[in-house]
Amino acid sequence: MRTIFYVEDDPDIGNRVREYLEQKGFGVTLCATLLQARQALEACVPACVLLDWNMPDGRGDHLCQWIRKKWRELPVIFLTVRGDSREIVSGFQSGADDYVVKPFELEVLYSRIQAVLRRTGNVANQYFSCKGITLDAARRTVSCQGKEISLSASEYDLLLFLMKHKGRTLTRESILEQVWDQNGSYVNDNTLTVTMKRLRDKLGQPDCLKTVRSVGYRLEDSL
Repeated sequence: MRTIFYVEDDPDIGNRVREYLEQKGFGVTLCATLLQARQALEACVPACVLLDWNMPDGRGDHLCQWIRKKWRELPVIFLTVRGDSREIVSGFQSGADDYVVKPFELEVLYSRIQAVLRRTGNVANQYFSCKGITLDAARRTVSCQGKEISLSASEYDLLLFLMKHKGRTLTRESILEQVWDQNGSYVNDNTLTVTMKRLRDKLGQPDCLKTVRSVGYRLEDSL
């Protein structure tokens, strides 16, 4: 199921849009503040973001600019009462992919979302996030707290495997099989230990990367 984050502080509008899009097969997460939206994006990258301009804790265009710096292909659609031509231009200059002025028809919004997703695909399969660590699978880049980190091929492949299975405890055997053996590289158990240590060091010893004693490792958002 494709997920949409809707950043909207009006619960009536938010729930109306959410219910409609869920009937169309989307999963919708409502964020009542920009802070909630940032926290949600740091944990999981959706297929699309719907964004109001005026929020209780700031302006939507600032969030759009922040999104564009971190996830270049993540679609953003403004849904706002601010329909002045200068504001619409400003929205696009901030990085928006589309701009819908309130009030709007739900069918039109759905068509706009579908059009954007046809152009961009499902970027949720490209971007992975966990507690300030961001991985771009298309570019094979990794950032930690906004700073790009240089990883070796094995360190990157290990992090990608953990990201793809975030929240699950992975045994050492499964990691060795999927990260190394799939590439025809037969290594011993110590290779995983050394690679994990180097990865943790480069990421600044993140709390989200857990060791499960006598089993393996788990990447999770909660502390």
